[in-house]
Amino acid sequence: MGVSPPNLHDDTGQGVSVRSDFTADAAVSLLTVHGPWDDQLRRETSVSLRRCFAEHPDALIVDLSRLLDPGSESAPTWTSARSVAAALRPPVQLALCVPPELPLAGRMQGLDAGRFLPVYAKVRQARVAVAGRIPDGERLVTTLRPDPDAPSAARNLVSDACLAWGLARLLHPARLVMSELVTNAVEHAGTDLRVVVTRRGTGLYLSVADGSPVLPRLLSPARPQPGRPLDERGRGLQTVHATAELWGAVPAAGGKVVWATVRERRTVA
Repeated sequence: MGVSPPNLHDDTGQGVSVRSDFTADAAVSLLTVHGPWDDQLRRETSVSLRRCFAEHPDALIVDLSRLLDPGSESAPTWTSARSVAAALRPPVQLALCVPPELPLAGRMQGLDAGRFLPVYAKVRQARVAVAGRIPDGERLVTTLRPDPDAPSAARNLVSDACLAWGLARLLHPARLVMSELVTNAVEHAGTDLRVVVTRRGTGLYLSVADGSPVLPRLLSPARPQPGRPLDERGRGLQTVHATAELWGAVPAAGGKVVWATVRERRTVA
């Protein structure tokens, strides 16, 4: 039986959903919260926010246009999210979408959150605004066909990134993780792939977008095939699970994105 990856986004609850929009210049996540604000929805929202920040997108837009919160009781959740987003390196651009006629919009402005947590009336306005605030990052992007050469090309992209950014110590684990992500997409999605390597401080954020909406499952470990080097084909997502610091999947327009973060493992003296 398959087990969902530790940071897999679908609908985490009745009132929370997450989608990602990966462009050539940025990765933007959209978190939508709808329904009456109660303890259950607060917990589901907190879990989704933590998962979004674990992915470390360039920007996170929180759509609250369908949230029923006449008492603005959700305000502490959004101010806490602002603090978490600002503390990340690099910071995540965070924006709220709240129609101006809703009490929550006035409450957030009254808390002076608007200076650091912009509030917009519509999602499209927020998208335009956050795009202008995202700094130019260190990112390599390529589009690959779903053929046997795709994993090799993706590994080479990782090598170029590690050498260009002085992260040679991450070369082997990042190549291994990327190889498995791409191989899995080639085998199970069979669509064109958008492969991205992004520097995240002293680590790397790897993502592979494909045209299949089916989210991955972490299956029992497979036996390696004799005569095939590990750098060419390892043990699928089990290898990603064992090597990456974090990994997960999120629905995206026209398919999904599977991502992983790779950092140097700390050893205890």
